[in-house]
Amino acid sequence: MNATSLNPELLKTKEHFHILDGLRGVAAVAIVIFHFMEVVFVPAKNFIGHGFLAVDFFFCLSGFVIGYAYDDRIGKMGILAFLKARLIRLHPLVIMGSVLGLLAFLFDPFGMHPEVYSAGRVAVLFLSSVLLIPLPVVPERYFNLFSFNAPAWSLFWEYVANFVYAIALYKATRNLLLILTIIAAAGICYIGYSSGNLLGGWSGETFWHGAVRISYSFLAGLLVFRSKWIIKSNLGFVGLSVLLLLAFLLPDSKWNYITEPLVVLFYFPFLISLGAGAKLQEGVKKLCVFSGNISYPLYMTHYTVLWLFADYYFSYKPDHTQLFFIITAGTALLVGFAYVIMKVYDIPVRKYLMNKLKKAS
Repeated sequence: MNATSLNPELLKTKEHFHILDGLRGVAAVAIVIFHFMEVVFVPAKNFIGHGFLAVDFFFCLSGFVIGYAYDDRIGKMGILAFLKARLIRLHPLVIMGSVLGLLAFLFDPFGMHPEVYSAGRVAVLFLSSVLLIPLPVVPERYFNLFSFNAPAWSLFWEYVANFVYAIALYKATRNLLLILTIIAAAGICYIGYSSGNLLGGWSGETFWHGAVRISYSFLAGLLVFRSKWIIKSNLGFVGLSVLLLLAFLLPDSKWNYITEPLVVLFYFPFLISLGAGAKLQEGVKKLCVFSGNISYPLYMTHYTVLWLFADYYFSYKPDHTQLFFIITAGTALLVGFAYVIMKVYDIPVRKYLMNKLKKAS
């Protein structure tokens, strides 16, 4: 069945795993705090120095959720309809993050000098961000793949994983999936050993590290779903949140090249298995839904403030007391801003586009 004959019922969203949604929000908040803290402290003094591993958790969760949501219907939907649905789900916030990043680039009051860039160059940088075309050419932005919205590097690889899923992985047998996951695991170990950590993927120099990180974690999440490795437990959202945060609070050490791969290879898939089978207490359901809903808007909009914060910090060197209040208030405000963006922009735009897709089908 192709996209032109698609039954709109196939585009409906399945019931969510609410605890997994909630954990995605916890990971998003953790990575915001990590980004604040890495501006101020070297890894050894950053209490959440492994917050960047939240991206690997996102990748693993994505593999599980994509398998759950589409394994039994992508054949009927068709590849094109699947890719359109994913584009509608993900890209509005890619665009919003790019617009916010452009504004921060042009009007940063603390240090950026956009006047040294021609209008044409700024336009190219903006288009590369909107279209997710890696362009690591801005030294003031540490040669990020996307100068206006640094976290978009992971969305680039998310799109690649979705495309590969649509053309091949959804048909892969469990045994083939297991073989591919083992090969990707070897890649994780190699990157960890050769680089000393798994922090790469965001810059031009470490571009292919992102390919390795998405390959293993997406495959592992998909394998957890296909293998039905669901662990029933009474841990609940709070208990699993604590377990997830422990990975991000892991102390920095000379053993990062071992501990980080162990977290990615085994701990995160284990948490996905636990989260999928955990019992949801009714009292925290709304919290899980809220946490899951704001996770992606928060992830895709927060770095605009981080660029401003970094320039402010290096210009004015606030003391630790000031930093505590700035980071605490900044994180809370970013969560609130993500909620507003979700309500007034992301949901309405996606609803409009999805209705257009259903009518066209």
